[in-house]
Amino acid sequence: MALRFYNTLASKVEDFVPLHDEEVKMYVCGPTVYDYCHMGHARAYVVFDIIRRYLQYQGYRVTYVQNFTDVDDKILKRAAEKNVPPRELAEKFINAYFEDMDRLNVLRADFYPRVSQNIPAIIKMIQGLADKGYAYVSDGSVYFSVDRMADKVGVLSHQSYDALKVGARVEVDERKRNPMDFVLWKASKPGEAIAWDSPWGPGRPGWHIECSAMSLETLGPNIDIHGGGMDLIFPHHESEIMQTEAYTGRPPFAKYWIHNGFLLINKEKMSKSLGNFFLVRDVLKKFSPDAVRFFILNTHYQGPLDFNDQALEDAGRGLERIRNAISGIETRIKRPLFGAPTIADVRERLVESKKRFEERMDDNLDTREAIAEIFELTRDVNRWLAEGDMPADQWKDVLDLYGIYSDVLGIKWTGSLEDLFASELLQLIVDIRDAVRKKKDFETSDLIRKRLKELGIAIEDSKEGTRIKRS
Repeated sequence: MALRFYNTLASKVEDFVPLHDEEVKMYVCGPTVYDYCHMGHARAYVVFDIIRRYLQYQGYRVTYVQNFTDVDDKILKRAAEKNVPPRELAEKFINAYFEDMDRLNVLRADFYPRVSQNIPAIIKMIQGLADKGYAYVSDGSVYFSVDRMADKVGVLSHQSYDALKVGARVEVDERKRNPMDFVLWKASKPGEAIAWDSPWGPGRPGWHIECSAMSLETLGPNIDIHGGGMDLIFPHHESEIMQTEAYTGRPPFAKYWIHNGFLLINKEKMSKSLGNFFLVRDVLKKFSPDAVRFFILNTHYQGPLDFNDQALEDAGRGLERIRNAISGIETRIKRPLFGAPTIADVRERLVESKKRFEERMDDNLDTREAIAEIFELTRDVNRWLAEGDMPADQWKDVLDLYGIYSDVLGIKWTGSLEDLFASELLQLIVDIRDAVRKKKDFETSDLIRKRLKELGIAIEDSKEGTRIKRS
């Protein structure tokens, strides 16, 4: 079976055929860095990490780009509330993003362009759109004229131009010629903390233009995959298509558009406005990173994912079943059962398992069914362990297959320091240390810090509380 993805642009599952032989260019919309990452971010970036890992497993050379929106209304507002410079706030949460995603074993992208570092490219693109008649200046801001690319309206959301235009009238802006026009350059407001000079006066980029300009700068005018959450389909991704193809004149901007489903809390979409969101770092205080990742991958990436403690606990138990089987193999290699019945050659079963795993991953990245195959293999492994023994090289072949699954899914089958990080016991130790510090018993506090450091765990104290990381 050929590798196939659901392409939002085509509204169907299609065979994946890259633009250039074995090379894949992939751009994923990154976070707006005004707060810590929530579980919606975790789902999106784990999903696209898996897509990248599987493409590489299939032999493709993947160039993976993910941006940071480090200039935005939300950042300016939060920086003003905290009385810190916007750049300082953004840098703090970019660093926090890496901490969270590293713990979830999300591989680092090849490039992480930031809006603040790409202003010349953004201004150049806006000027090019204006020169071609696709953009106009109004009261110091620059807007994209959607009427000029009307045939691209609704290409991802699959809604009509008229239907979307009616919706756009909800927010009337007298500076626009058409309610659907969107801002490319926002004129500075009095007292704003950050702005750049431009041919149209001081200001900063609009949201949609950022990704187009940064994708063009890093990957060129045509890419294989553009990804993000379903909430970005309209207007963000459709706006990207319009402005990028208007600027380059070389459609398609992206051949495949891949979108992950929503994270639900009690059957409702997770949203900061509803107050029902969970931060990644808070979840990792209760559950191991591998259990969280396993939980995410046990649902197809396009479907809604219902977040709850019970599901995470179930994921942890499922993960433990696999780990116990692997531990049994490792023990058997070290201590063979002499005189036990010899298990027949298992290589045929391993070939079959690998084939099934690949077929399920090829079928629109069905990680849920791929994991089901791993459980099927694990049942066989437990039966083999119970019934007898086999030569060490055959047991190692089984471990090698688990290793392949680990590399593709990004899940570690063996226990790690991450489990200790996530354990309630470690949190209890930290809480005890905080309590003795408040009593000014610094001798005991320093002793706890020292002993944890010897175990490879560093404690950092700050105004925001105690942070735990590898030493």
